Amino acid sequence: MYFAALLARTEDGWQASEPDLDDVETLADLSDLARAAADEEETVLVFIEQEDAWFGVVRVDGEDDPRIYVSDAAAAARSSYGEILLTDEVLGRDPEDLRLDELVDLDGTEDGEDGDSDDAAADLSEEHVPAGPVGETDLLADLGMSAADLLALSGDGALTGEALGEIADALGAADVLEAVR
Repeated sequence: MYFAALLARTEDGWQASEPDLDDVETLADLSDLARAAADEEETVLVFIEQEDAWFGVVRVDGEDDPRIYVSDAAAAARSSYGEILLTDEVLGRDPEDLRLDELVDLDGTEDGEDGDSDDAAADLSEEHVPAGPVGETDLLADLGMSAADLLALSGDGALTGEALGEIADALGAADVLEAVR
């Protein structure tokens, strides 16, 4: 089960809403949803959490590219919403490095192996997703949460259902986030 919230920074403080993610299939869709929740160039944060397994924060400032942080890439990779956040840039990889047609023979097997092409593709993609946090650890620094504090919420076994609440508290948005929970 997922929890998601949009936090838009306004002149009057933070405003929170619960987004409908049913039509979100790409990072661009998620960014558009965030921009629609804001007036002009305001900062909008998208919080996504899956059953205490991982959380992600997407920051959208006007028309700038979204900035992303994910607490555990390996856990998020097994999730449909997590896959949206795990772009090549966030994972620190060059898309040219992962060309399956160069790594897998035409019959779908890796060199010298027999097997199913779907299994080979899954194995290759899992190998390239690190366990642990990925993305921009400082995306909330100017809003009140340091990179070190954000990483502390993602550490070994530290992730609890309170991670997003602690982030919101550091940003001065705990009350509005709690209202949509």
